[in-house]
Amino acid sequence: MRVHLESPEATVNLDRLQQILRRILDGIAWCCMVVAGVLLVALIAIFGWLVFGRYVLNDTPTWVEQASLVMVVYITCLGAAAGVRANTHLSIDFVREGLPEPLRTLGRYLADLFVVVFGGFMAHEGWGLVATNLERAIPMIGLSESWRAAPLVICGVLITVFALANILARLFGINRQEEH
Repeated sequence: MRVHLESPEATVNLDRLQQILRRILDGIAWCCMVVAGVLLVALIAIFGWLVFGRYVLNDTPTWVEQASLVMVVYITCLGAAAGVRANTHLSIDFVREGLPEPLRTLGRYLADLFVVVFGGFMAHEGWGLVATNLERAIPMIGLSESWRAAPLVICGVLITVFALANILARLFGINRQEEH
């Protein structure tokens, strides 16, 4: 379904707004990937320190395990959110894409709706974990356990926003990568 506007000025303004929103969302997804990439490099570095400390210094740094677990959650969640924006995550589309056009379009909307619900649930439940773990410390690094749950909230919100953007783009007839 494509929305048609009567005035050329309104079409130009809407096109400009769509372009700005697309750039903002793409920028957020890019930032997610950059942060995840930096954390991945840091993860590799601290594991290098673990190996060096264990085998060269004979003094294993105990904080590495807990720090790496926190980093892995951030890397995974940020990568998943960026994947939803790029339409490369949380979708099994080979069956849907083989269907006739009306069913394919319906399948795309349903898939995005399920992702919206999943993202909302993830953000809501993640917030519950953040709120209930403020006073608990992660062993060996002393940060609040809420730091381990915060990526669920961030990722859930981003997944919801990105999936809603996919739905709106389809409603307004904006070409996305998934639709050939």
